[in-house]
Parts: sequence; C-alpha cells; structure tokens
Amino acid sequence: MKNLGNMLKQAQEMQAKVEEMQRKLEELEVDGTAGAGLVTVTMSGKGHLKSVKIDPSLVDPSEIEVLEDLIVAAVNDAKSKIEATLQEKTQEMMGGLSLPPGMKLPF
Repeated sequence: MKNLGNMLKQAQEMQAKVEEMQRKLEELEVDGTAGAGLVTVTMSGKGHLKSVKIDPSLVDPSEIEVLEDLIVAAVNDAKSKIEATLQEKTQEMMGGLSLPPGMKLPF
C-alpha cells in the first residue's frame, strides 16, 4: 500500500508540473522566419499567431502568392519550434519516468 501512496504522490506532483508548464506556455513567444528573414511571425506557446512582419520589398501585387506561401512557412517554422520546446520541457519534467508507448504529455 505504501507503493500506491508514493505513486499517487508522484502523479499529483506531475500534474502540478504539467499545469505550471501550461501556464508558462501562455507566456512563451517564438519567432518563425521564412525567405531569409523577409517574413517573420510571432506565436504564443499555445500556437496562437501574435504578429506578422513583412519586409516592404515583398509588397508587389504580382507576388501575392509568394507572400502567402512565405507566411505559411514562417508560421510552420514557429510552430515546430514550440513543439520542440514542449517536448524538451516534458522530457525534463519527466526526469527519466517512461510512459507507455504512444502516450504523450500534456494530455
């Protein structure tokens, strides 16, 4: 029964850490870039697009499609960085505790 108590305590501690990480994600901001810095987007740790900055040299009506593609690439770059940071922080938080295959945090 002592083991069960320890497991419950560890689960509660892990839940508190997950909640803290989610709060930190709200504050996290990551920049993604495309086109050698011609387009930059800023996203929150929760994946919300916060801003888009476009180099004035790109504003040419005949280049609208290119501009749209660059924005998509920049957003995807920022989102990839958020996912990598989340995975890294989750690994740190887990401290060697392995989860069953296919199970991911946060839930």
